[in-house]
Amino acid sequence: MNIKYFAVATALLATPAIADDVSYSVGDDALTGYWAAAENPQGLVLIVHDWDGLTDYERKRADMLAEMGYDAFALDMFGDDTPTETVDHRRAATGALYQDRTRMRALLQAGVAQARERSEAEAMVVIGYCFGGAVALEMARSDMTAQARGYATFHGGLSTPEGQSWDGDEPPLLVMHGGADTSITLQDVTGLASELEEAGNTYTIEVYSNAPHAFTVFGSDRYNARADAASWAAFTAFLADRTSE
Repeated sequence: MNIKYFAVATALLATPAIADDVSYSVGDDALTGYWAAAENPQGLVLIVHDWDGLTDYERKRADMLAEMGYDAFALDMFGDDTPTETVDHRRAATGALYQDRTRMRALLQAGVAQARERSEAEAMVVIGYCFGGAVALEMARSDMTAQARGYATFHGGLSTPEGQSWDGDEPPLLVMHGGADTSITLQDVTGLASELEEAGNTYTIEVYSNAPHAFTVFGSDRYNARADAASWAAFTAFLADRTSE
């Protein structure tokens, strides 16, 4: 695949037939998600954002998926009143959820409900970026796991919190990681692989050489076009497989 062509082609995708922000709530907290609909959906993708909240990046990925024939809903894990402008803000927002897994799962379930309300597609796959990858794995380990047919992470958090474990019955997992990631190391990758192997999970881990953390973020100084193209191809193959059953 010509990497430059891939980057240009994805950037020029047309707007989906239906695409708009969605207001919803969890308790007293107002949230804003993003819905992109395919004309004849082959499946449904739930997108969990990075630590800077739901941005145009997740909207773009949702639009790309809709153009490929999949309904997509990018959920909100923070809420409208949570600041994300600074690193300290982001650490506080993610830290609060890492310390409150019940809240994390409630926000996930609310996002699932919003996606299901809008899509007629039966098969759902959950994906997450960075912080969102850790959240996707949280859902995979939870009692919500069977609501999706697969879970995928892009440069996501991989550690299993104390008190949790893998039981081997979770749907297939796809982990896409940058070999040059210094935030989530190759030791973290092998640690997760050991846990999954011991539990008997079905999983695939791809490591992209010289790709740093957040290697898929368009326009950033960490963007790696080769790793972005390879990971997106791996994910779309995984998505097609998981939604065709």
